[in-house]
Amino acid sequence: MIDYLTMDPKIDCRNKLISTATRLFAERGLHGVSIRELSKAAGVSISMISYHFGGKEGLYSSVLEEQFSCYGYIEEIRKLSADPLQKIEAYIRWTIQRHRNNRYLLRFYTSELTNPTPYFPPIVQPAIGRVIQILIEIVEEGISRGQFREGLNPVDTVLVMAAMANYYFLSTLATEEFINHSPERDDELLKHYMDIFTKGILT
Repeated sequence: MIDYLTMDPKIDCRNKLISTATRLFAERGLHGVSIRELSKAAGVSISMISYHFGGKEGLYSSVLEEQFSCYGYIEEIRKLSADPLQKIEAYIRWTIQRHRNNRYLLRFYTSELTNPTPYFPPIVQPAIGRVIQILIEIVEEGISRGQFREGLNPVDTVLVMAAMANYYFLSTLATEEFINHSPERDDELLKHYMDIFTKGILT
């Protein structure tokens, strides 16, 4: 737990700006929020944004870095002493938990993919690209070991798997009348996705 009474005021100010900017940028994007709105919402002077981040763009860049830093966990999945299918299950479980723990991440994810800012190439693309690359390697290993079938296209397989895991959270508002999206169902969701991924839908 953060103790704001003993925290360095400069660090406190920076954290307030990051927290406030994350919410506002997630809701309205980089160009939909003014520097004045950011400073007012955070309860700090405009000069503090320049002091800590060099301006609004620097603040947005820092927000993106924080949001996508969680993607580094894919390296832990890569290093697991597990077979390819177990690594796939670990990826899907992590994806579910990633969205549970980062309420604004999906907004930045979709926004940067569909309307990229200048910070997509240095921050977002490498983070997503590394996940895709490692998943491709996992699928290729599964094919070479005979665990996954011959003729499987690793790239297409990875993109379908990633889409399946991410769309569940992207479509929450549109599908809430059809399915329960509560965290209590996450284990069931993981099992269903693994069943679909490994067995398909044919009898």
